Amino acid sequence: MQHCTKCDGLGFLNLDQLPEENPPDGVDEILEWLKINTDTDIQICTCCGDGKWWHGVPGEHYGPDDPPGPMGPYASNGGLCRCH
Repeated sequence: MQHCTKCDGLGFLNLDQLPEENPPDGVDEILEWLKINTDTDIQICTCCGDGKWWHGVPGEHYGPDDPPGPMGPYASNGGLCRCH
């Protein structure tokens, strides 16, 4: 697998907008927080995901759920993730 460099392997963009006091911890807590806090720019990474969900493991590329190549989720970029 390859670490996503766009989100630094975190699976989300703009995490600096999380509250400093009692921030959500982990993917599941952040997703729950986003359901309630819709006025933020935090989103699922558009490199290892489509902005709504991940192609495979959050923050990673080329796992068994998101194979490289022209038929995989990165077909629009010649089969490679954008941060490749």
